[in-house]
Amino acid sequence: MPVARYKQIVDRVAADIREGRLSPGTRLPAHRTLAREEGVALVTASRVYAELERMGLVSGETGRGTFVRETALPAGHGIDQPSKQDGVLDLNFNSPSLPGQTRMLRDALRELSAAGDLETLLHYQPHAGRRHERGIVARHLQSRGLTVSAGQVLIVSGAQHGLATTVMALLRPGDVVAADALIYPGFNVLADVHRLELASVPVVAGYKQGERTMAPDLDTLEMLCRQRNIRAVYTMPTLHNPLGWVLDYAQRKRLVDIARRYDLLIIEDAAYAFHADEPPVPVAAMAPERTIYVSGISKSIATGLRVGFIAAPAQYVALIERAVRATTWNTPGLMTKLACRWIEDGTVARLEAEKRADAATRQKIARQILKGFDCISHPAAYFIWLLLPEEARADQIVMELLQANISVSTAEPFATTEQAPHALRLALGSVELEALSPALQKVCDVVGRYLY
Repeated sequence: MPVARYKQIVDRVAADIREGRLSPGTRLPAHRTLAREEGVALVTASRVYAELERMGLVSGETGRGTFVRETALPAGHGIDQPSKQDGVLDLNFNSPSLPGQTRMLRDALRELSAAGDLETLLHYQPHAGRRHERGIVARHLQSRGLTVSAGQVLIVSGAQHGLATTVMALLRPGDVVAADALIYPGFNVLADVHRLELASVPVVAGYKQGERTMAPDLDTLEMLCRQRNIRAVYTMPTLHNPLGWVLDYAQRKRLVDIARRYDLLIIEDAAYAFHADEPPVPVAAMAPERTIYVSGISKSIATGLRVGFIAAPAQYVALIERAVRATTWNTPGLMTKLACRWIEDGTVARLEAEKRADAATRQKIARQILKGFDCISHPAAYFIWLLLPEEARADQIVMELLQANISVSTAEPFATTEQAPHALRLALGSVELEALSPALQKVCDVVGRYLY
């Protein structure tokens, strides 16, 4: 059976890329040029490039063309996950740890070993957590400006599990969820796994007191709601990952007004909210009847401590509890008890304050080294968004840095648009403080070559 013409072209170009005859960064002919050279229709040429892009061999960029991608990067690189190569300085994944945390864990485990109810931790726990521990979390959330009862709280295995059980319980395959053009990659993965359609909300720039600010385009969100059957909106109003914004009260109110007008479920991701100093009240406090608030202590204490919280309207609690049962049955009792003890004795609040200060120190270092580059960040965030010069290729920069034992992330895992922005996200929290400056200087050197 003869091979389709478009497939022949795809196979030939793919072989040229894989065998190095077309090197990374090469600009391929325009669609019309390819059609003319190959004697095929324009729609066939477009299909060729679409297939090559699906294979991960090329990337198309509006106004710039189609480029050969760097295919030598390790599988999965650029996704928000730890780098496993020995000796690599990790600016890709945030896993901050403060001095003394290991000793603190050792002491806490020793104290727990003498607890009177230790044996109960060996058995199944209630799916949403033990009632008194849910009450401890509810009181903790009051410090975040959110007043909920213990019965509205579910204890889960980290904020990512909280998002997953929320999606599993309250959304269905095919549902349309509005989300910022750039979002936390974990929600992108959830949308793909659960077959949700993400309707991308553009990001707009503004200026406040001489500083550039970023925010979701709420006018476009409302237009999307008029045009489409939007079921929910996913939002990070307080310390957005990766752009670091903190929406003001008026922006939150506008978001809530739109959600009420079009009957949207709001999923509020507050994983990084503790980094913001005195932010406006959570969206969940403004729209308690329709907002699922998801947070945890993996960011504020340690990423290995997988304890998260969901605060939900009463009518949704049983549905989410059922999803917890279907996934993990319950959060491990030992970790939950440890987390609740640290909430009650002030350890969580202290570590959050110390990590805010640590992140602010790292931001100052990054801002000084990257001075002159186009960066977006929050002054107390563990990450910075670095926009690249037009001449630069993100995949090539990532590869060059990896060869220098520095791992960074491209914009792809964060993008809800078909084409990812031309940018890198630099995570500042995992490397030792004394190693941060040299690592950032190398980033500066590599990217800086494209400025001149």
